[in-house]
This record gives sequence, C-alpha cells and structure tokens, in this order.
Amino acid sequence: MSQVSWRASDELVDRVRRAAERSGRSMNEYLTRVLDAATNPDLAGDEMERIRERLDRVGLLVKTTPVASRPDPEAVARARKAAGKGKPLSDFVIEDRGDR
Repeated sequence: MSQVSWRASDELVDRVRRAAERSGRSMNEYLTRVLDAATNPDLAGDEMERIRERLDRVGLLVKTTPVASRPDPEAVARARKAAGKGKPLSDFVIEDRGDR
C-alpha cells in the first residue's frame, strides 16, 4: 500500500474533515473513496454517484473508455495467412529505382 502527502488550504482540509465526520469515516477513508469514485467507472450507486456527479461538474471525473475486445482468433489466423502472400516490399523498391 502506498502513502501520499496532500497539500491544501486549511479551509479545504477543514471542509474535507467535516465531510468525513458527517459520513462517519476517517479523512483517509473519505479521501480514498472520493478518489476511487473519481477514477473507477464501475462504481455507481447512491453516494458514489453523487460524488461522481460533483467531480464531473468541476471537470475532475476521469472518463474511461471501454476495454477493447480481442479479435476473433479465426480472423487473426486468416489475416496472418494472407499477410505472407503477395509481392515483397523489396520488389517494389527495386522496380521504383529502375524507373529513374
């Protein structure tokens, strides 16, 4: 587990401390949950959704793209087989040099 130092104004730290107390959490747990909500698209639900909405309004919500699916193995095999056929690049280069 890593540890992070955080520099912020006294007023912001006080707001975060009060928010953590209202939710019955330590500041560490509260900040961890807020940062997780900001960066984890799988989190949804009452409290986390409200946090994500707030972060989105101020431009701090990390928007992630869906993970790309793997191509069909048969399509990859066909592409590999086809890739080895055809004219080698070196032939094109030699032909082009001969035209000069």
